[in-house]
Amino acid sequence: MARHKDEGPSAGGRERRKLGRGFGWLAFLGVVLVIAGAVGLVYVGVATLTSMLLFGWLLLIGGVVGLLRAVQSRGSHFFWLVVVVAALNIAAGVVILRRPDVAAEALTMFAALLFLTGGVFRLAGSLVVRGPQFGWTLLQGLFGLALGVLVLAEWPSSSQYVIGTFFSLSLLFDGLSLISTGMGGRSVVSDLADRTEGGRDAA
Repeated sequence: MARHKDEGPSAGGRERRKLGRGFGWLAFLGVVLVIAGAVGLVYVGVATLTSMLLFGWLLLIGGVVGLLRAVQSRGSHFFWLVVVVAALNIAAGVVILRRPDVAAEALTMFAALLFLTGGVFRLAGSLVVRGPQFGWTLLQGLFGLALGVLVLAEWPSSSQYVIGTFFSLSLLFDGLSLISTGMGGRSVVSDLADRTEGGRDAA
């Protein structure tokens, strides 16, 4: 019985150390993403090109995987639909990889139109409904409208930095979130270990 009691806390300690290392790696990955996002904000042109190349490769790989899955399930009712979607992904990936600058211009135009339409709908909705979030919705609408106008006013030159800026900001905020999660998890594991040791000493 004493042997089992000794092995229990030891196994629990190993699990806590393993969990702590996992949270530590999560925080480390967050630091890497923050650094990549900060570098991307400095070199937005490179970040735009990198994000477009990554997007193109993702479409290409996803299309190839889709074709393989379609071949494996060629007896299903959705065979041709899967084939068409996979072929479109492959074609889009090839186009983006061959002309990432043109693809960035198209995506920038699409993003600007989304900002404009979203801003107009938010403005109209806030003025018509006038709910408890009226001021916040109105501010969001104005911001989206102004952002869309600014991007369109400098298009196509804005395509050199808009996609890269959004991509870098996404990396930056994702990294900060991972750092917060990793540090918070390590703190919880450390507190749990301290309480366990304290309870064992009291016993």
